[in-house]
Amino acid sequence: MEDCFRAKVAGALIAAVVCSSPAWAKCQDGPGPGVDWSGCSKARLMLTNEDLTGIIFQRSLLTLSDFASSKMAGANLSETEVSRTRFEGADLSKADFTKALGWRANFGQANLTGAVFSAADMNRSNFAQVKAAGANFSKAELNRSDFSGADLSGANLSKAELARVLFQSARVTGVDFSYSNLSRARLDGLDLQGVNLTGSYLYLTQLGGANLSGVTGLTQAQIDIACGTAQTKLPAGLTPPKTWPCKEEEE
Repeated sequence: MEDCFRAKVAGALIAAVVCSSPAWAKCQDGPGPGVDWSGCSKARLMLTNEDLTGIIFQRSLLTLSDFASSKMAGANLSETEVSRTRFEGADLSKADFTKALGWRANFGQANLTGAVFSAADMNRSNFAQVKAAGANFSKAELNRSDFSGADLSGANLSKAELARVLFQSARVTGVDFSYSNLSRARLDGLDLQGVNLTGSYLYLTQLGGANLSGVTGLTQAQIDIACGTAQTKLPAGLTPPKTWPCKEEEE
């Protein structure tokens, strides 16, 4: 009987130690600037208009959450899942989304200035009208996402997957698209001054009315498989094909 009692006491003490450990307790902390929720399961959070500056969500679960209009500058969301999470109008300047997973996430009108999405999987997400000057999307998966009206000045989208991405009315001055997949992407009507297209895959990329006269790295072979119009301006030395290979692609 005494041994049984001791075993129960020992078990209770172990449970108390586990439940009071810093790794467990931090997930129970309330939201606020600098809070560490790394490794926590926080799906379906409703934290709109909150001050979450510098919050740490590294390797966390934030699916179906709502952070609209919250202050999240410098937040760490690396390797975190944010699928179907809403960040509309949030301040995510210099936030870290490295290797994050965010299918159908909504960043519409958010401040992503200097944010890092390197190697993130953000397919089918909404980046319409974001402020993302100087942001890093290198090696990111962004297929079928919407960057219409976005400010991407000086952003790094090298080696990114950008198939069927909408860039209509976006500001792309100085963007690095080198070695990215831009097949069927919509760049029509854009001024591509200072854009790096070295090694970019432009199969059926929509370039109607686009000004490519100031791009670097563009070759005749790339132009020959893209979709332009009589209004498309090419760099010196390149010529449009006798007939462009496609009509406007359906989404």
